[in-house]
Amino acid sequence: MQKKLNKIVNRTNNYLYKYFSKQKKTELTKPMLYGLLPGGKKVRSKILFDIGSIFEVDKKNILQVAAAVECIHAYSLIHDDLPCMDNDNLRRGKLTTHKKFSESTAILAGNSLLTIAFQILSEKRLNLDDHKKIELINLLSESSGHTGIAGGQFLDLSYEKIKKNKKQIINMQIKKTGKLFSFCCVAPIIMSGKTKYLNKFTKIGNEIGLLFQIADDLIDLRGKTSNVGKKTKKDLKMGKATLISLLGTNNTIKYADNLKLKIFKSLKIFGEKGDDFRETINYILNRTK
Repeated sequence: MQKKLNKIVNRTNNYLYKYFSKQKKTELTKPMLYGLLPGGKKVRSKILFDIGSIFEVDKKNILQVAAAVECIHAYSLIHDDLPCMDNDNLRRGKLTTHKKFSESTAILAGNSLLTIAFQILSEKRLNLDDHKKIELINLLSESSGHTGIAGGQFLDLSYEKIKKNKKQIINMQIKKTGKLFSFCCVAPIIMSGKTKYLNKFTKIGNEIGLLFQIADDLIDLRGKTSNVGKKTKKDLKMGKATLISLLGTNNTIKYADNLKLKIFKSLKIFGEKGDDFRETINYILNRTK
């Protein structure tokens, strides 16, 4: 699995390096690249390639969409780390963007990464008809703004030190984490034109987002900062509303295992074609950083 992930990491990073090398250099280029690259495990990009393979989508198109997704993800992390949000000093084993540069620079770099994602999706080199490009842009917009990542982060901050029920926590985590995973699951289907699978993979994406968030919360609870690359044991201190805080660790693990089995059951119709995707889901749930 790690070999496959590394391949995706290299391909996506190379694409982004080349893309930015052709952009006009500005004062924000350096902090944008700092927050974006080399950057993370590229699990979202891996899912795009996994599902792209199931539906036989051109890998060049998948790569371009993956680049846009990584820009959105980096923007969200830069903003999440700000003092007015989660107030983190470390991300991916290095200083957060606002610590390396300044708060105002981090905000502007994040904003610029958000907008450049849509620039990437609208370019001619993305070999899709305009209708499909508009669908992708529209869906990524929904996944990133007040109905997705930004809205989920607002709820996450609002719920601190307030007891929330299971439905509220799941809704918050689907917005904050699940919506971008859902986009990654659905984008290859939009590109392939096999729209009868849209609802099925929208749901799977939301569920994978929950699995990812549960794994993240377990890492925060059990992990060490030196291994994880960011500060751990924050959720309890900040009074975060998580499934662990509501259900307890063991019940949350059981919930995640059942959710994974449910996803795998829904992927049975794809047979061996879904093996890479199943492997990625297992990785998401079992990762330690």
